[in-house]
Amino acid sequence: MNSIEVSIRNTKTRGEVNTLRAKDFVPGIVYGGKDKNQKVSISKKLVKSLLDKENFLSNIITLNIDGNTQDVLPREIKFDIMTDEPIHVDFLRIVKGSKIILEIPVKFINNEKSPGLKRGGVLNIVRRKVELKCPTENIPNELIVDLEGSDIGESLKISSIKLPQNVVPTIQGRDFVIATVAAPTIIKEPEKPAETEEGVEDTEASAEGTEGAEAKETAGGEDKKEGDKKEGDKKEGKSDKKENEDKKAPAEKK
Repeated sequence: MNSIEVSIRNTKTRGEVNTLRAKDFVPGIVYGGKDKNQKVSISKKLVKSLLDKENFLSNIITLNIDGNTQDVLPREIKFDIMTDEPIHVDFLRIVKGSKIILEIPVKFINNEKSPGLKRGGVLNIVRRKVELKCPTENIPNELIVDLEGSDIGESLKISSIKLPQNVVPTIQGRDFVIATVAAPTIIKEPEKPAETEEGVEDTEASAEGTEGAEAKETAGGEDKKEGDKKEGDKKEGKSDKKENEDKKAPAEKK
């Protein structure tokens, strides 16, 4: 449990609060229980160091207020919209016998002892925090989920977590899932077909066939041209012979 020093503040106006912030102090208030609300101020540096710690809003803190101690729970922190610096903190008094609703973070252990994760499975976290109703004197810091023995396809539910005494989830009536061990998702690229010797031979044969057809077509074209030429010469010869016969015909008549 963390223990921090705070001072009582007697600021009444906004200007006095801004002056306090200018001196690197964060105004705060302690409320709850039968006592009156108590105005306090805390070092900004100290507030920042607390914010860096995990689960700040679910951990009980002891405030030392002018020689008196008070167990509190941080409930809300306000930040400057421009600088993102903390400008106000609310603390709730811890009163024995009362209960409070909190979001408690989940922690996973024994990842290396999970057969599913060893075989490439993926831990799919459904809930990183679980809302619980807790007695103020028995607030857990975290919920432990043991992954030992978990295999691919298994679901880890709230019933698998050992909760402290009198601590219950706010969700009732169903055994909700905290996480699952899912099968790995692998995307395989299509393999390029390998060129076989048979494929190469078919390609070469096809190329040779094409060349042969082209050569045959060329030769056929030349033969056809030569045949046309001979036929033309033959026709021309017949025409000349007929013309000569026509010239001789009048001479025989005389």
